[in-house]
Amino acid sequence: MSAQLEKEPGRAWAVAFAGVAINLCLGMLYAWSVWKKALVDKGKADAGELMTGINAGWAYLTDTQGTVAYFLCGLIFAIFMIPGGRLQDRYGPKIGATLGGLSLAAGCIIAGLMKSYFGLIFGFGILGGIGMGLGYAAPTPAALKWFGPHRRGLIAGIVVGGYGGAALYIAPLAQFFIEKYGISGSFIGLGIIFAIVVIIAGQLLSNPPAGYIPAGPPPGKASTQSVTTAAADYSPTEMMSNWQYYALLLMFIGSAQSGLLVIANAAPILAKTAGKLEFFARNAWIIAAYGGLINALGRVGSGLYSDKIGRRNAYTVNLLVSAVFLLATPFIIQAESIPLLFLATGVAYWQYGGGLSIMPAFTADFFGSKNLGVNYGLVFLGWGLGFLMPLIAGYIKDSTGSYSLSFYISAVILIVAVILCRFLKKPEKK
Repeated sequence: MSAQLEKEPGRAWAVAFAGVAINLCLGMLYAWSVWKKALVDKGKADAGELMTGINAGWAYLTDTQGTVAYFLCGLIFAIFMIPGGRLQDRYGPKIGATLGGLSLAAGCIIAGLMKSYFGLIFGFGILGGIGMGLGYAAPTPAALKWFGPHRRGLIAGIVVGGYGGAALYIAPLAQFFIEKYGISGSFIGLGIIFAIVVIIAGQLLSNPPAGYIPAGPPPGKASTQSVTTAAADYSPTEMMSNWQYYALLLMFIGSAQSGLLVIANAAPILAKTAGKLEFFARNAWIIAAYGGLINALGRVGSGLYSDKIGRRNAYTVNLLVSAVFLLATPFIIQAESIPLLFLATGVAYWQYGGGLSIMPAFTADFFGSKNLGVNYGLVFLGWGLGFLMPLIAGYIKDSTGSYSLSFYISAVILIVAVILCRFLKKPEKK
């Protein structure tokens, strides 16, 4: 028994870092703006023009069309977190990670070979979303089950930080593949590479053995925050009978929608803001890569200080600061200020990333860790519904020629989510 207890802490960290590796691949969704920039030209789309050269066979898309596959991928991702979580809770995380990697590869290959709007929707949007949902559901609940409540924010931040940080390298890599092998080559090549890594890393995931009790905080270091106390374990049905579940769902929509709005349009917005600065206009992928770094840091940083100051306080600070910068973004774009644009988008990426570490920790704090896979999958539906904001923004852009109204709407939603958060309290199981 003593030998087993000595090995388990190291095994816990192995699970956590295997989860990081998986999310570093599944996070190709966060580099979508690089593909969108290559695919979207409303004038040529309206004229029915086809691409030539290395991208021959592809047709130009409108802004709305360029967002639909991204929207579907995110929504289906969220929906398949629920069966993915059930697989994780019942059979362990390996099967979900393996199926996720295979589905992601199939989706990317189909999107690349079909060279069509339908191919993007079915391949990247539907199959890619299924793969990401099954794959993403595996590592975070598995890792959280190995660690005590006093570390939930930090561990969730580290694991999901891989997903956020993925754009840091995928954005320039996607740009290189697009320029070297075309849009099709980028989908096929990256899809295969990522699937191999996800499947291999998935074999390192595992749930703790029966009877395992995570270590508590060091002596004298116990947190005074009520959110880090152990919670009773709720079944999915029990969780959904509490109003706190619906509050978390709405809060997830609030924190996710603004970040997804920026992520979907970061590269085109930088190209527009750059004006006569051709370097940034040609290399708009830079802001997507930068966003990936801030996204990852926001997940780890927000998770860490949510353990210290409480989930509600961390959530409130993140969203209020982001709302201020969202309101200022249209003026920044008009002024063609690249430094301020990077600052504003950085705040949006930080807040968004923070929500993705705070929300699973919230779920575990409120409803326990036993059924965390499926319970968090149900809460994660809020993230999928957040993709409605970039879809709405696509319609607004096609209609008005500007994203300004979208930023104002998004900021208001953030403020409403903060108000809801201030009324949130931990449920008491009878």
